[in-house]
Amino acid sequence: MATESNNNMSVDLVAVERLLWSGQASFVSAQTTEGQIGIMPGHEPLLGQLVEGGTVNIVSTEGERIVAAVHGGFFSVTANSVRVLAESAEFADEVDVEAARRVLADSDASAEQQKAAQARVRAVEQTSNA
Repeated sequence: MATESNNNMSVDLVAVERLLWSGQASFVSAQTTEGQIGIMPGHEPLLGQLVEGGTVNIVSTEGERIVAAVHGGFFSVTANSVRVLAESAEFADEVDVEAARRVLADSDASAEQQKAAQARVRAVEQTSNA
């Protein structure tokens, strides 16, 4: 019989400016430079680089789904923990979708601003598709 510790992992979602979320989760997915990756408890250790303008999805052990837009950083995995260390991040429910769409429509916006805005819109869309 599996123990409870085998069915969850410790997860921290951290941005330079703040700790966004910390707790126990059953699943985490993120967009890395090598592609989309999904992590469950007991995963082989790895270190990945997050894409500029990506998203991170966390399913807590209580079944809550946490979605965040992230911009750059790293993704560290051990058998019982995941650490997402992003340059910047915000929860999907904090995103000003209209402001993000204005950036996407602005031809003068930099490539970095465009990627960050795409991530914000994508994070919101992922929560509405749940």
